[in-house]
Amino acid sequence: MIPEDRFSRLAALRAAAKQGRDPTAADETLALLLEEANRVSAHKILEIGAGEGLTSIALFLYLGAEITAIECDPVRAETARRNIAEFDARVRLHEGDAAEILPLLDAKFDLIFLDGPKVQYKRYFPDCKRLLRGGGTLVSDDVLLFGWVRGEPPKKRRMLAQHLREYLGILQNDPDFDTVLYEYGEGVAVSRKKR
Repeated sequence: MIPEDRFSRLAALRAAAKQGRDPTAADETLALLLEEANRVSAHKILEIGAGEGLTSIALFLYLGAEITAIECDPVRAETARRNIAEFDARVRLHEGDAAEILPLLDAKFDLIFLDGPKVQYKRYFPDCKRLLRGGGTLVSDDVLLFGWVRGEPPKKRRMLAQHLREYLGILQNDPDFDTVLYEYGEGVAVSRKKR
């Protein structure tokens, strides 16, 4: 049994992160992740874009799952290491570019949370598909970013919106996945891999 103060400490860290430049996953998104993780009885989870490690820690605390996380930003990765150590969480953190790390992984994951650089989602998808077991779930965060994907984004954000549109097209047209789009946060795509 995990002491209640650890959940309180995590809630405080999440609240502080939400005030920062790169906030943690929205509460609705985290709830959806936990629901999907429970649905697939997740024991092995991959998070791409770990940030400060708070989502990985939450998944560990609530599920007791083994987490593999990837973070490319050295400052965020260092903060994630400190947070993971504070919670004594079973999280293996890889620091570096997910495009270089993903091909080196060979484990099968029950759940993958994709929350890294949005323009790279298409590039990451083949490895995500390879690493996700049949019946598992790929959860892609921020796929409707600021409404730009469905509307007309500012000129400097058109390329980003186009990348996300293309990624959503890949998900929705892949016969190996059933994808549902949720309006939580900045949009969450839940893609369940067929067996």
